[in-house]
Amino acid sequence: MPKIFILLISITLAAWGFLIYQQQQMPQMSMANETMPFDAAQSWQLNDFIVVYVMWSVMMAAMMLPSALPMIQMFNKISQQRYGKGFLFSLIFSLAYLSVWLLFSVVLTVVQWKFHDYQWLSGRMGHTNDVVAGVLLLFSGGYQFTRFKNTCLKYCRSPAGFLLNSWQNGRAGAFAMGFKHGIICVGCCWAQMLIMFVVGVMNITAMVWITLFILLEKSLPKRENIMRIASGVLLSLWGFRLLLF
Repeated sequence: MPKIFILLISITLAAWGFLIYQQQQMPQMSMANETMPFDAAQSWQLNDFIVVYVMWSVMMAAMMLPSALPMIQMFNKISQQRYGKGFLFSLIFSLAYLSVWLLFSVVLTVVQWKFHDYQWLSGRMGHTNDVVAGVLLLFSGGYQFTRFKNTCLKYCRSPAGFLLNSWQNGRAGAFAMGFKHGIICVGCCWAQMLIMFVVGVMNITAMVWITLFILLEKSLPKRENIMRIASGVLLSLWGFRLLLF
């Protein structure tokens, strides 16, 4: 197994371990000693933002690195052929990819901050407003039918095609390609992360299911749209149920 795979799998397992530990600790925390901010947004301190940002960053690493492994495997193979070594270039590619999700974690942190401000999240980070939750699900489900989603998904399903059309030489090129792939991947999956605000931000079971769905969605043939369409329908129906009942 290539060294880059060992490293990325280790990071992924460590991220999942951290998330599981955090979830297990939450019920044991008293409201006076919570590490997560549960009051109005105005009461958030810098430390609160850092804690929530770290949580989302680790979550993005745990959920999204597995789906990037086929692309990194292909990139590592080509780097071995071109440069005689693949680890350094693959590491740069992987860090660039992950950096996009770390930037996106800033957005998710701000969204959580505002949701607390409007009291749409409970102290345990579950939704408190069925209308908002239903709208989020409808938005996430509807996004599955958009042309932009489909275009990004096609790139994610075709590592060879992406690398063939986007290849740039050198370390800077590895970073540029990794960053571009990260942007495409965010374009493909960002709306699915909104589901976490509905089912509970620290819901490990939901994280596992979303991760498995993303892996399956990206592993299907390039022209296969069953998963994309079916998930869009199911999320939309779930959203309507919350809005109407």
